[in-house]
Amino acid sequence: MKLRRLGALVAAAALLLTGATTATAQTEHEQKPTIVLLHGAFADGASWSEVTSRLQRDGYQVVAPAVPLRGIATDTAYLTGVLNGIPGPKVLVGHSYGGALVSQLAGTSGVKSLVYVAAFIPQAGETLGALNSKYPGSEIGPDTTNAISYPGGVDLVMKPESFRQVFAADLPARQAAVLGASQRPVNAAVFEEPIAKTAPAGLPKYAVIPTGDHAIAPAAERFMADRAHATTVEISGASHLVALSHPKAVATLIEQAAR
Repeated sequence: MKLRRLGALVAAAALLLTGATTATAQTEHEQKPTIVLLHGAFADGASWSEVTSRLQRDGYQVVAPAVPLRGIATDTAYLTGVLNGIPGPKVLVGHSYGGALVSQLAGTSGVKSLVYVAAFIPQAGETLGALNSKYPGSEIGPDTTNAISYPGGVDLVMKPESFRQVFAADLPARQAAVLGASQRPVNAAVFEEPIAKTAPAGLPKYAVIPTGDHAIAPAAERFMADRAHATTVEISGASHLVALSHPKAVATLIEQAAR
């Protein structure tokens, strides 16, 4: 009888311990923020594919929505709806034009930190066009883009022969060609649309600066990151699509922001 009682007590203790361990694991999992990855102009969610797989492997929930690329205010309104559907804490990550959207969305409930990857970090009243022309080095312009006119306005798309040089110089030619073929056009007006908000000063910010960027001048990226007091990592020789060419370094910084 005593042995049975002892066995029952041991089993009960083991069950309680297992439950406590499971609860602790669930709590740790629940505390990890969702990583929201916003792509930029002339791109889509595939530009985050390598980073996404690394973050998922490390236990993070990842959302990489399709950004409409119709305008800063329009895209912000749409993405606000996306973020409102994601419970718990969130880390916002923006590439290129996506950085401007990250700044506009920074005040959304649950956002704990911001990461800018080869991205704009604008302040209220500025335009992306003015920021991109502040320093020499950007090769985005009439020589490297085609205009698509339609009844609602004008879109810009990178010329196939320019895509690799401007965006993906450190990626294999075949991979760059595929990315160029699947790029998404951006409304030309976004580069002249004034920014509505500056990201809150108290929110932690991180930035990846690829020194071989030909889409946004690295000097402009440094200026914006320094001004925002962002924790900065520079990747020597990396292209604008640094999240594909150096996904480990980008994912590591994102996870630092998440912690």
